Amino acid sequence: MSAGVQYVTVSYIFPNGDKYEGQCYKSASGAMVRGGTGKHLFASGVIYSGEWNEDKMNGKGTLQLPSGAHYEGEFKDGMFHGTGKYTFTDGSHYTGHFNQNRLEGQGSFTDSSGLVWNGEFQGKAALGLRLKHSYTL
Repeated sequence: MSAGVQYVTVSYIFPNGDKYEGQCYKSASGAMVRGGTGKHLFASGVIYSGEWNEDKMNGKGTLQLPSGAHYEGEFKDGMFHGTGKYTFTDGSHYTGHFNQNRLEGQGSFTDSSGLVWNGEFQGKAALGLRLKHSYTL
């Protein structure tokens, strides 16, 4: 965001039933766009709380899905992008790198029984996963 941007705090209900509460600013074209921080409640039941830029989820935030799954981490252009944690409905979770909504790079997957698997993730593939052993004495 360039210096001199003036944020205003708004509460807006979209025609489709979505609701947004947070910061906005006037774009170069004169339209009000989401920027700064805010919370968007989608009519579908999805909830996003976090940073916005140019009317898209950009920066750090949390996305909660109606199924109970949720993501906490970095976003770019409305997608999981950067470092984050995705928790599945069964309690299992992936912590690591994302690229355009895909698991990509080093990360760890903890299954629903608590076993931790580390390795290189590429979308639905995970090459060379290693089970992390935990020892108790």
